[in-house]
Amino acid sequence: MKRTLAALLAVLMMMALLTGCGGQKAPAEQPAPGTPAEDAPADTTPAEETPAEGAKEPELVLRYAENQPEDYPTTQAAYKFAEMVNERTNGRIKIDVYYGATLGDEKTVIEQLQFGGIDFTRVSLSPLAEFNKSLDVLQLPYLYKDADQMWRVLDGEIGQEFLDSMKDVGMQGLSWFDAGARNFYNSKREITCLEDMKGLKIRVQESELMMDMVKALGAEPTPMAYGDVYSSLQTGVIDGAENNWPSYDSTSHFEVAKYFVLDGHTRVPEPQLVSNMTMDKVAALDPTFPDIIRECAKESAQIERQLWAEKEAASEAKVREGGAVITELSPEEMAKFQEAVAPLYEKMSDEDKAIIEKIKAA
Repeated sequence: MKRTLAALLAVLMMMALLTGCGGQKAPAEQPAPGTPAEDAPADTTPAEETPAEGAKEPELVLRYAENQPEDYPTTQAAYKFAEMVNERTNGRIKIDVYYGATLGDEKTVIEQLQFGGIDFTRVSLSPLAEFNKSLDVLQLPYLYKDADQMWRVLDGEIGQEFLDSMKDVGMQGLSWFDAGARNFYNSKREITCLEDMKGLKIRVQESELMMDMVKALGAEPTPMAYGDVYSSLQTGVIDGAENNWPSYDSTSHFEVAKYFVLDGHTRVPEPQLVSNMTMDKVAALDPTFPDIIRECAKESAQIERQLWAEKEAASEAKVREGGAVITELSPEEMAKFQEAVAPLYEKMSDEDKAIIEKIKAA
């Protein structure tokens, strides 16, 4: 009897020990020593991604310099260009886009492009013409009747000749981006006639032709870095400047210079460029790749032009709503502006005059 009670007590004590931690979860089951690895519980930690089949690490990483903000049409088109090149070279070429003048102002970028320090860029014609004087023809005021005529010229034989002419200065032209029409704006008065331009201190790019144009219209040209224009308008160092709708908007110049006249003195397209040295590297990687670069550049230009049209319309609406005074010149006054700059055409070489005649006939 005593032995039976002792055995029963031992069983009860064992049960108490087993159920004493009933409120806690049992530890996860561990594989027994010697269990093969493939029998262990599956690891749910995400594995490091491996490249997709056919994808390659880039063999060439190139730099694209853009001085406009990230959301600007030219920058967005640069991103699209880089994307297309990467896809069509099967990932062998990667192009990094540096926006907001991270790699320097336009003149500095052009200089670096000549020696392969920068691979691609999109720049204004004025600083580029300092390296290739033949481009001055495309900056002549009132050269085109309208935008349609300009694109007939630039997308044709004449435009290609200008792109090809840059090879002599260490770079190649790839395509033309739209930059709209440039107009004058100032903080002093509404411009309704040529006489209203007299004496105004107008900021211009560092271009002899642009300075001559402003002088011919009776104003005083003031070369200045683009980034200094807003504060200079605020402090009266200059009275005005000239640019397109999106730039007038994105820089907030309309806040300090509200008088904007639609004279459309220049329609200056902006070329996409590549360094000669870069194209040599691309060709060495694969002889078909230079043609891919050119093809993607042409396609990205069409994208940029559509983005530009959308941005231009939005910017015009914004500055009008913001209180800018927008003035359209009468046909008679517009003719006076055109007559005032006629001497600039006479200063061109005979070769340039022949090109001008071709443009006029387009």
